[in-house]
Amino acid sequence: MGQETAQRFSDFSLAEPILRAVQEIGYEQPSPIQAQSIPPLLAGQDVIGLAQTGTGKTAAFALPLLSRVDCARRFPQILVLTPTRELAIQVAEAMQSYAKYLPGFHVLPIYGGQSMGLQLKQLARGTQVIVGTPGRIQDHLRRRTLQLDQLQAVVLDEADEMLRMGFIDAVEDILHHTPEQRQVALFSATMPAAIHRIARTYLRDPVEIKIKSATTTVSAIRQRYWQVSGTHKLDALTRILEVEDSNAWIIFVRTKTATVELAERLEARGYACGALNGDMSQALREQTVERLKSGALDIVIATDVAARGLDVERITHVINYDIPNDTEAYVHRIGRTGRAGRKGEAILFVAPRERYLLKAIERATGQSIEPMHLPSLADVADRRVAQFKEQLQEVIGSQDLSPFEALIAEYQEENDVGLGEIAAALAFLVQKDKPLLPEPETRPSAVLDSATAEKRPRRERHGDAEERPRRPRASEPSSSDGAPAMRAYRLDVGEEHGAQVKNIVGAIANESGLPSRLIRKVQVASDHSTVELPADLHGSILEHLKKTWVCGRPLQIRPLTGEDAGAASKPPRAGIKRKSPAIAAGEERRSPRPTTRKRERRT
Repeated sequence: MGQETAQRFSDFSLAEPILRAVQEIGYEQPSPIQAQSIPPLLAGQDVIGLAQTGTGKTAAFALPLLSRVDCARRFPQILVLTPTRELAIQVAEAMQSYAKYLPGFHVLPIYGGQSMGLQLKQLARGTQVIVGTPGRIQDHLRRRTLQLDQLQAVVLDEADEMLRMGFIDAVEDILHHTPEQRQVALFSATMPAAIHRIARTYLRDPVEIKIKSATTTVSAIRQRYWQVSGTHKLDALTRILEVEDSNAWIIFVRTKTATVELAERLEARGYACGALNGDMSQALREQTVERLKSGALDIVIATDVAARGLDVERITHVINYDIPNDTEAYVHRIGRTGRAGRKGEAILFVAPRERYLLKAIERATGQSIEPMHLPSLADVADRRVAQFKEQLQEVIGSQDLSPFEALIAEYQEENDVGLGEIAAALAFLVQKDKPLLPEPETRPSAVLDSATAEKRPRRERHGDAEERPRRPRASEPSSSDGAPAMRAYRLDVGEEHGAQVKNIVGAIANESGLPSRLIRKVQVASDHSTVELPADLHGSILEHLKKTWVCGRPLQIRPLTGEDAGAASKPPRAGIKRKSPAIAAGEERRSPRPTTRKRERRT
């Protein structure tokens, strides 16, 4: 296991805007690779980091290198090479979030499959950081559309994976186009001969850092994951809390703010829970732990740092509500259960774009994590009924009920009411705050839960005529077949940024989990686009979509106003062809999704 560190990010000489962003994100303590990489990289030294994917490497090189970027100079100063487009996008988004308080900062992901014209346009505007795959970077070097002669630093991320994919010659060619005095950071899980040769050839007196990764976890812990889909994470969490046979829970999130917010939401749903984070005083943290031990609390929402060393015998379940970026953190987290030979359960929430972290955890621990099916509303109802019956049985077997029997007999005689009706009324009084049959969720999950219901025929007969069912308008609450009400939204990306219908539908489908049939009426204007989505889309999903990037820009999704609608009503420029979003989404997605019926949309 990697060594523990008591350092904080404020102990490093990071630029003030970078440190402010890190503190706002909620990072508390650096991981081992970060603690050992940041000081030499800040000092301008070359670094070789041997560490598995998921140990926090991105922040390890991004934070110190970004601290030395000059945003007044609009040319590439940092180049990050990655083996895949998915990793290029992830690194670019992370660097954008770390540099959010650097005025005039731009990072550009460059990878194959993306429009070359769009990349040329963005390169012409000027950018300080390029994150790309070797093949596409080489294309730009051949075209002389990318100049690397003023680079300050080059990062080779997952170098052994680039070797495995056959990119090593391209990497060397790119390094030949960089200045001799540039800084180099090489990160790799292993050090095969070819990577060792590159390190020896292109790095100057590098600082070598080795981070051992955990290879095993407690065998008594059953590990499962749920892939985040249309069901909102909070709804999924409450279903799991209700159905699992459990005693006490610890739920891990990434940030201190999230501990308080999630604890408040669960308390509002009737759960006894509390927050545990690094901003709390030691006395308050100890009080929370004692309440968990005594049974006054059943759930604690915690960050990694606050839960370190926590040992409470009652904890049967650990939920990774936010997947950790560090595989070491995952091992620490699930180790809060299954202690001293006891059985334990660990559940991991994984968004589609976080699957690479899931694979990294499996590689680092040497164990596979099995997928789990999210409990349905029927499962929740069955569990509530079973628990109610158990309570009845316990009371009947342990309490003297004779005074109540006399009272019921008296009430029955006075009101001429059957025993069954009286029992039902009493059951209602007991359960009225938590109905045995849960209400359907008014979020996209409700649509997904009903996906197995009988489908409406494609044509309905009215008298002697047949006509197609009319698609509901956005202003309608829903149609007779239960289709969801829709709402129009504006997106801050359009034709001039290179956006197409397929880009928008693919991004929304991937990031929200919505099926493509619920992403309607996509229109792409010159500087913006519009789209219709379910009116009951949860606020947290919209917040996430605001930060989702399409064609190098965040969507900044917001409800369409009357002023926007006037502009949106203008037809797209002539000659621009639109694909059906359902087809386009299928082309854009990076991971397989359930097949949906292709439907044309009005654009």
